Amino acid sequence: MNKMEEKKKKSKKSDSKHLESKSNKKKKIDPGVPIVNVLSPIWLSVSESARIGGVNTKTIRRAISDKKIKYKIHGNRYLIDIASVIIYLNTNTKLKNKLLQYGIGQYVEKWKK
Repeated sequence: MNKMEEKKKKSKKSDSKHLESKSNKKKKIDPGVPIVNVLSPIWLSVSESARIGGVNTKTIRRAISDKKIKYKIHGNRYLIDIASVIIYLNTNTKLKNKLLQYGIGQYVEKWKK
């Protein structure tokens, strides 16, 4: 094979990889928040969500910007679904530990009694 044929083969391979990556991007769905129908969800502010989760407000705002938690905007305030906060905090070991040690998880043993 000469150099031109090799270049054509490489370009065809790269084109097919490029097309595959584009099609994968379209099919890729952000896991984010699972869709759960709740009759009356509990909506919290950013600071309340952070306090319940045992994390900083910056963590909650980062999750909002990454669309990892379910929220709505009322006026100029974020209202966050409590279920999505708890689900989000259980996705990462470090966040889960903070939820259990500093957040609402520290009271679970008392509630079991």
